[in-house]
Amino acid sequence: MGFPYSVGDWSAVDGAMFMGWGTVMPMFYTLIAMIVCIAILVVGDMIEKDHYEKLKK
Repeated sequence: MGFPYSVGDWSAVDGAMFMGWGTVMPMFYTLIAMIVCIAILVVGDMIEKDHYEKLKK
């Protein structure tokens, strides 16, 4: 069976395929993405500070 229906191309897709539209889910996914980005920035900053302090000594 092809995606998304019985054909193997995008010709059958005629609208949005996201089932969570109109609910709280887009905000939830955006919040998760923001938390991940902030966490990566904080961890990266801590690692860079550690490397900088080791070189400074």
